[in-house]
Amino acid sequence: MVRWSWFREAAGRVRQGWLPVVEGTVAATVAWVLATRLVGHPQPFFAPAAALIVLGQARGQRMRRAVEVVLGVAAGVLVADVVVQALGPHSSWTVFTVILLTIVLAVAVGATGVSVVQAAVSALYLVVVAPPTESLIPFRFVDALIGGAVALVASQLVDARRPLAPLVVEFRQTFEGLAGLLREVADALDGRDEQAALAALDRARGMDAAVERLRDAVLAAGEALTLHVRRRRHLGRLRTVDASIGQIDYAVRNVRVLARAGVTVTRLAAPVPADLGGAVRCLADAVQAAGEAFAADLDGRDAVADEHAGRAEAAALDAVRVAGRLFASGQPLPLAMIVGQVRATAIDLLRGVGVDDDAAVLGRVDEALGLPAV
Repeated sequence: MVRWSWFREAAGRVRQGWLPVVEGTVAATVAWVLATRLVGHPQPFFAPAAALIVLGQARGQRMRRAVEVVLGVAAGVLVADVVVQALGPHSSWTVFTVILLTIVLAVAVGATGVSVVQAAVSALYLVVVAPPTESLIPFRFVDALIGGAVALVASQLVDARRPLAPLVVEFRQTFEGLAGLLREVADALDGRDEQAALAALDRARGMDAAVERLRDAVLAAGEALTLHVRRRRHLGRLRTVDASIGQIDYAVRNVRVLARAGVTVTRLAAPVPADLGGAVRCLADAVQAAGEAFAADLDGRDAVADEHAGRAEAAALDAVRVAGRLFASGQPLPLAMIVGQVRATAIDLLRGVGVDDDAAVLGRVDEALGLPAV
């Protein structure tokens, strides 16, 4: 039973991760074929190797890695050639000197870990396996160039027609997850269910990972648009969305504090105000509408984006009004914390969707809370 269970889990992982498998296999093979047929190199080791190294990077970092791989190979070849000419191949001192000089050179120019390793491996390969000769040196660089280029093309084929589609999906999933979390908190408050509140808090602690996935998706979309000449006009739209990620991060942190206060409220002997869950649900509606506004903006549907942004503002201000009415002198601190986090989350959401400038947003939110105008 254990063995069959392992096979089922393995098959499930393969089904979920089939795209990188196909991507890497096809790219490495194509790079090998191009290097052998186009360049005429009989053993183009670095072509498929470079393709696999570039594709092994997260989307959004592949252009930079492709350049680093090519430069790493060039640096490794240069060092290996000079050292071999001076000390000869296949000696311990040659290996030591080549590795040391290559790593020092890569670190000195500010290369990342991948580039440092690539440069050292390239130089070591040439010293130990195929000592460089005058006729072979250019092949290594060209092989790496072919592999990096093939990898970049392969990584963009899936989303070539709609390079922003994965980012739209990520935005929807992130905001749906955050809205669902707030509704769980609201249900826990309504039922004074401590275990449900603890489960919501545990989920809130995992939302940071969703924000990081969102940042990675923005990088990947930027890379895709840069490589897609006809769609580069969308880069400005992407920059606007990227600037809002910071506000989304703040909103996620606010919700985590809100969820923690919710746990404490469920433990209090005093009854939970009847409308507290309703205020949190209004905030969840605002989060959901904000997510739709971002998605519509990325799709180029400006009118729809404005409509959802308006709904997000209305729901956020409703949440603040309801929460503000619940707070009075003598209320326990956890309740005050929830009211404060409803306000803070509303501000970050409205700043994120850009319904107005910061001063105007603060003024409207504090007016809804019942604070005097400044």
